[in-house]
Amino acid sequence: MNQTDFSKHISDFFGSYLPNECGVTNNTIKTYSYCFTLLLEYFKEVELIRAQKLTLKHITKERIISFLNWLETTRKCSTNTRNARLGAIHAFFKYLQYRDVTGIAMWQDVLSIKFKKTGVKQMPFLSVEAIKALLDLPNRKTKKGRRDFVLIGLLYDSAMRVQELIDSTPSDIRFGDIVTIRVIGKGNKVRTIPLTDVQANNLKQYMLENNMLDKNKLNNPLFSNGRNGKLSRMAVLKIVKKYFQILKQNTSIIVPDDIGCHALRHSKAIHLLEANVNLVWIRDFLGHSSVTTTEVYARASDKMKKEALAKLNPGIIIEGKSSWQKDPQLLSYLKSLQLDF
Repeated sequence: MNQTDFSKHISDFFGSYLPNECGVTNNTIKTYSYCFTLLLEYFKEVELIRAQKLTLKHITKERIISFLNWLETTRKCSTNTRNARLGAIHAFFKYLQYRDVTGIAMWQDVLSIKFKKTGVKQMPFLSVEAIKALLDLPNRKTKKGRRDFVLIGLLYDSAMRVQELIDSTPSDIRFGDIVTIRVIGKGNKVRTIPLTDVQANNLKQYMLENNMLDKNKLNNPLFSNGRNGKLSRMAVLKIVKKYFQILKQNTSIIVPDDIGCHALRHSKAIHLLEANVNLVWIRDFLGHSSVTTTEVYARASDKMKKEALAKLNPGIIIEGKSSWQKDPQLLSYLKSLQLDF
């Protein structure tokens, strides 16, 4: 079967342009490839164009907008997810501007699609007391319970992103007077995070129990599945949400319905701010490229708002409140890029 121009360019985009010219991470490639898997699904189901017949002339501005609306209405994606998918499409059409100038007017037409505005949503986070209660839940008499205890504790203590945790290995841990973990974050930026003494001790005991200090196991996943491979993002989310649900059902602590792994990262940032840690240091701790990103936490803490108002007026009291039956080669190629997505 003859290769279409879309198939040719999508192969070059993922196989050469993104990794070699842009130097993006594997996680970015997985995310982008998933977007195009969805786009192929949309064209098959809605436009009745199969992957092996899809050409660049089919991918118009109007159809991309229809695809984005389909994500929200049919697949029930959030506005943020819609915008993330558009970001992947924009990246591909920016690539096309340099690879195929004959269609530049069409490429720029797609690039003119704007991101949809989203409402400002308050980030869910837990109090220090709630975090302590959460860490009391795993059954440390079982091996799996001890793993969950250390995993949740490390997510909070280090404020790591889930993918950063998944990619961590025993070789990233440095034991000494100050125990640290080396993290490779977004854009392959490396940062070193100090751990508290309690978390460092818990982590060391976990590593000893699982023989992770053996030099032959230093590059194994720090947290693995039953096949000794990396945990998936969904597996980590399932572990964390399990204990959030128990916390919600068995205590009087208020736990938001939409809370997930990122709430542990948010909670750590809020607690550092409430402890009067400098915002610039928190930026580096979280791995943000700009302090502007970190400033959102300064607006999120009710405790800090209350204390600030109390300093201005001590008399004021603030109450806290698709299935594809026959996978075309192009689809199979895209899915091969999504390992553990």
